[in-house]
Amino acid sequence: MNAIVLKFGGASLSTPKKMLKVADIIIERKKELKNIVVIVSAMGDTTDKLLKLARKIHTDPPKREQDMLISVGERISMSLLSMALQKKGINSISFTGSQSGIITCDNHFDAKIIDVKPFRIIDELKNNKIVIVAGFQGISQKKEITTLGRGGSDTSAVAIASAIEAESVDFYKDVMGIYNKDPKENKDAVFFNKLNYDESLKIITSSKHFLLHPRALELAKQNNIKLIIRSFKKNAKKFTSIENDAFKKDGKIVYEKV
Repeated sequence: MNAIVLKFGGASLSTPKKMLKVADIIIERKKELKNIVVIVSAMGDTTDKLLKLARKIHTDPPKREQDMLISVGERISMSLLSMALQKKGINSISFTGSQSGIITCDNHFDAKIIDVKPFRIIDELKNNKIVIVAGFQGISQKKEITTLGRGGSDTSAVAIASAIEAESVDFYKDVMGIYNKDPKENKDAVFFNKLNYDESLKIITSSKHFLLHPRALELAKQNNIKLIIRSFKKNAKKFTSIENDAFKKDGKIVYEKV
């Protein structure tokens, strides 16, 4: 499909005001792109709060029940963002990971994506709706709700992009792209306009905080999905593009190894 995937993290969705700003960004992108799928993380530190809550009840929470609990965070984000878009007159619909067709192995709290069947996403794109998907989650072959572990929403975005053959995944961050070191702490940080997957993986894994989860990068490399790191701040003009120009894909979509 002639589609693009946009990924927004918890920091950009942490308040209703920020949620409405994200809706405006999506509306602007809609002017240039017909088909948009948006992947969202939980608002702010919602996941951490839910995990702390679980441990107040049980010092070693059963992982199945823990997945049932923390998957709520992304569902909150997806539904509120869809409401924000509809308030602004834009047709949208929100889906959980399972409704989106993300199928995982049976491991709770650290599941791997083994397949994506994006039938409902494609149907709604054909209806000219913006599709909002809860990242970080899926459904196992046993029909259990699973979560993908830290960085899971990034991985969700790349997996869905692969399944619908999207042009790229745009990750919206609080920086304009990838630097050789943290630009918030180093004024002499060097900005990269373009990197290949291996270069970006080396820079990101050497950082204190993952700007993009390595797991998502590996999946993008396997499926030759172009990634763009850009700022959600208004008037940001630069971005980092991650791709390998010489890569030739054999047409088969590859998901994660269990």
